[in-house]
Amino acid sequence: MNLATHDPVAARTGVAPPEVPTFLKTEPAPDLDTIIRRSLKPKVIAIDHGEYPADILHEIGAAGAYRHHLATQNPGGMDIAAAIDDMDRISAECMSTGFMTWCQDAVAWYVENSDNQHLKDTVLPKLASGELLGGTALSNPMKYFAGIEDILLHAEETDDGFIVNGQLPWISNLGESHVFGSIFRVEGDNPRDVMALVHTDTPGFEFRQLVEFCGMEGTGTYALFFKDVFIPRSQILADPVGPFLQRIKAGFVLLQAGMATGVIEGCIRLCEEVEPRLGHVNCYLDDRPEELREALDDARALVRELATDVYNPDPAYFRQVLELRLAGSELALRAANSAMLHTGANGYLVDAPAQRKLREAYFVAIVTPAIKHLRKEIEALID
Repeated sequence: MNLATHDPVAARTGVAPPEVPTFLKTEPAPDLDTIIRRSLKPKVIAIDHGEYPADILHEIGAAGAYRHHLATQNPGGMDIAAAIDDMDRISAECMSTGFMTWCQDAVAWYVENSDNQHLKDTVLPKLASGELLGGTALSNPMKYFAGIEDILLHAEETDDGFIVNGQLPWISNLGESHVFGSIFRVEGDNPRDVMALVHTDTPGFEFRQLVEFCGMEGTGTYALFFKDVFIPRSQILADPVGPFLQRIKAGFVLLQAGMATGVIEGCIRLCEEVEPRLGHVNCYLDDRPEELREALDDARALVRELATDVYNPDPAYFRQVLELRLAGSELALRAANSAMLHTGANGYLVDAPAQRKLREAYFVAIVTPAIKHLRKEIEALID
């Protein structure tokens, strides 16, 4: 053997280096596709039935999926498109995990865009790496700001923070020692809306699983209860919250596109898988895989275009983001319906991928902002 062609030290000395002991060898962290194939795919049904995949979420973070959109945490700077692409690949296999990826991305997005240097120094690196997991409790506030429902959390201001009371339904990607972003209405002499990062182990805070869903059960979704929960000023993300929401809202909504495109991709693959066996009769169905693929390619191209300008304050830009999000929901429903029809009776079996994709697509269409919410916001921007 020519040592010089195998090792630079050997090339200089003519002596082969000693073998590294097995216990000192370290394997490189697996890439995202390997995690999806080896860790996520075998667990999809268990997750669908309620198993929260904490270990897999940590792995996804170690692979870098939670840092692409964070300029301060990503070596190449902010890359919203890459974050959406990773969410897309995860959601194609398991949209529950894709949704939790979005939750993680969203709470990190809040900290990244805040003026709270303490949280940026102490919490943001852990969120970006997946060491710390978290969610986003902005469903109710988004509906509140859109005039759809009243805000559910209220607070009293003190010298060193806020005392919060109220309840929130159905907040996801939560568990012990997690964090989430939340908005509450401050009462008193200076009424306003304030946003904070809340730790699930805070005294007075409780989360409970009160309902069972038809899908998405493994997403760590709980009802939240605040009883005299003290939030120190060191955990405040924005006070008042208005200008902050203007800064984060386009990225918040656009990141969700990865859930939709991933579900659509998964549905197209199911249609394509049965084509050799059922193509001769499936040709009579609407929304054939090649048609869906063309629409998906167009959607992904628009995602990449919009992702380059997420801080654009022009209402016309935000309207494009909302319209893309709406189109993603509608195309996901079409694709899931097509997957059910293309796979036939096999798609109707318990735990069949097609009926799981159908439930996932409905979640894309219902999760805030839902289709009806999006249409309301788009109409307001047109007016």
